[in-house]
Formats: sequence, C-alpha cells, structure tokens
Amino acid sequence: MAALGDLKIRMCRVFKVDGRPKNRTFSSILFTSISLCLPLLPHSVHPQLPFEVLHGIFSLIAIHLYLVNTIFILTMTSSKPIFVATHPRACSTAFERVFMTRRDILHCVHEPFGDAFYFGPERLSQRYENDEKARNESGFANTTYKDVMDQLINPPESQGKRVFIKDIAHYLFPPEGREASIAPSLRNASDGTTPNGASPRDPQVRNPTVIPLELLRKFHFTFLIRHPRRAIPSYYRCTIPPLSAKTGFHSFMPSEAGYDELRRLFDYLMAEGLIGSSSGDIKITVVDADDLLDKPAEVIRAFCEDVGIDYHDGMLEWGDEEGQKMAVDAFEKWNGFHDDAISSTALRPRTHAKKIPTEKEEDEEWLQKYGEEGQRAIRACVNENLDDYLYLKSFAKSCWS
Repeated sequence: MAALGDLKIRMCRVFKVDGRPKNRTFSSILFTSISLCLPLLPHSVHPQLPFEVLHGIFSLIAIHLYLVNTIFILTMTSSKPIFVATHPRACSTAFERVFMTRRDILHCVHEPFGDAFYFGPERLSQRYENDEKARNESGFANTTYKDVMDQLINPPESQGKRVFIKDIAHYLFPPEGREASIAPSLRNASDGTTPNGASPRDPQVRNPTVIPLELLRKFHFTFLIRHPRRAIPSYYRCTIPPLSAKTGFHSFMPSEAGYDELRRLFDYLMAEGLIGSSSGDIKITVVDADDLLDKPAEVIRAFCEDVGIDYHDGMLEWGDEEGQKMAVDAFEKWNGFHDDAISSTALRPRTHAKKIPTEKEEDEEWLQKYGEEGQRAIRACVNENLDDYLYLKSFAKSCWS
C-alpha cells in the first residue's frame, strides 16, 4: 500500500494533477490503472522496478483506457439524433443552415413538430382551430405526433446519416401552461409513462410534454436562446401586415413566445438525467444567439465538440445550388418566416458590437414601428419572458460567452 501511495503521489507530480488536472478523465483513468494493475505485479518485482519503468507501463495503460473511454462516449452520443430546442425568432434557422452544409454526415429536419401542433388531429394550438381550409391546405391535417416521431427515428431518407432536428420547444406542450397528457398516438410507448405525464423515475417529477419519456431519451438535446428584447419584436412583425400575408399568422399570440416551455423542457430533461447527467456523456449545451452572431466559428466549433461532430470552417459558408434548393424546400412550409436565412450565404461575425438600448429607447422604437398597441403588447411579452431567458442564459457555455 505504501508503494501504491508513493507511486500515485509521484505520478501526480509528473502529470501535474495537483487538484487542477488538465484532463480529469485521463487523471482518473491513470489512478484507476495504477490501483488495479499494481497489485497484479509480483510483490518481489514492483518495489524494485525503477520509477521510470513503472511510469511508462502505467502511462501506456492509461492512454489505452482513455482512448477506449473516449471512443465509447463518442459512440454513445453521436448515434442519437441531435435536437436543437429553441423558441421563435432565435436566429435558429441561420444556425440550422450551418449544419445543412454537412450533407455528408447529417440529415436535417426542419421544425417537424409544428405540423402536428398546428394542423393535425392532435393539434394543441388554437391558431387554426376555426380554419379548416388552412389546415387542409397545409398538407398536415392528418399528421399526428407519432407520424412526426416516425420520421425522426431512423428515417429511411437519412441513408444512415445522423439526424439533426431544429424545432420549437413549445410545439411539445399544451399552450398557456395547461397540464400535459401524452399524445394519444404515442400512448403505447413502453416507458411506463401514464397518460397524465407522471414520471416512472419520480412520481413527483411530471413530464410537461406530450412526448413519452422513453422517446425523449432517444435524442441528444441542445438549446438555442435569444434575448426577448430582440426575439419578441421580430415575432410580432411576422403577425401583422404586410408580412402576415405571407406567414398566415394574422394575430400576435403571447403564448407562442416559447421561453416558458423551453425552460420547463430544460428542467425536466435535467431532472431525468437526459442532460447534464452524472456520467457526463450528455453535456448541457445552451447557445445564446448574441454569442453566435459575435463569435460564430468559436460557438459552432464548441457546439460540434459537445454533440460529437467534426468541425471545419467551410460549415460557415453556403450558397451552392444544391444547398440553396434544399433550404428553400425545407423552409417552404413556413413561408415568410425564413426569408433572411434563405437569402443568406454565410454566417460571419458582426462587425460592430450590438448596442444594448435602454428600456425607454426600446419602447420608443417599438412605438414608431408598431404603434401604441404593438408597443404595449411587445413590452408586456418581453417582461413576462425575461426571467426564463436569464435562467437559461446562466447555463450558456463560458467558452463562448
């Protein structure tokens, strides 16, 4: 035991793991290899072995185990579809365009749950409740939540590529904070989830979505947010003339802001160990749109590392004919919402820092653009969602903030 303790101490000094190791995983594996393998050496041998020899033996063992551990983690995380959960007007489609450049390894799916949320027989939104014509013309009047799930889990068109989903979190929730029950088409999922959404892991933790926990486990969740002072006015503009003629959204519904649902999804996934788990294989990944616009390369590189994708600078530029056609086809169903993303050709850093206006300046700007009624509606919605945004912002990665 004395030899083991002495060897660990000397190894710490060699690898500079004095409580602040450069790689805690490697250090942990190194100590484990010493603890497990040292007793296997004949007692008459290892006390006489030069330290340099022992150093070399256990370094090789540790490196081998470290590589095995790394490959295992990448295999476990990289096989899951990536789900970027967000709220409206978070620069999420520009973010999505970055990953649409990786047609070699990714199959991108654009906001699929909106089909069931707005138009299908299990629809949760009231927006088209009294507009059967619009529901039928959408092409999704018969789309259930199960139909959506079926196209996300091993879709044949993915051709073995990893699935990348960008979607609005509140499409998984009943609006206005109403209690959730599992979508009827998904109630045969075998995770033991009851129709009222109770968690099999802890009855006190309720599933706030209409998707069974077992199906949520199939995704690698990440999050994209934007300050409501920028997202809410942008969304309001999509619901009034002239843009509403293209979007088909003819009224502003504060319940569609999406911050509350995004926060509740985040908290539920964390409580169930789907993100930030103790094993560390699914990290908490929260991207703020302002960081993305200021440091696109750094943010995308760090995001790729978290989800197990190799990054290269070419991901930040697009505009080739094939990619452009794919974007137009993918975004067509939400006509008017994604015009800027469709016309873009790259994601480059902002040349000037974004000025943070005072509340008075914001109100004046919104009054000039949207009138008194619009200004009041926007201000109320911004204030209502600020706390949820700041909560999620507190989890944004320090490497890009």
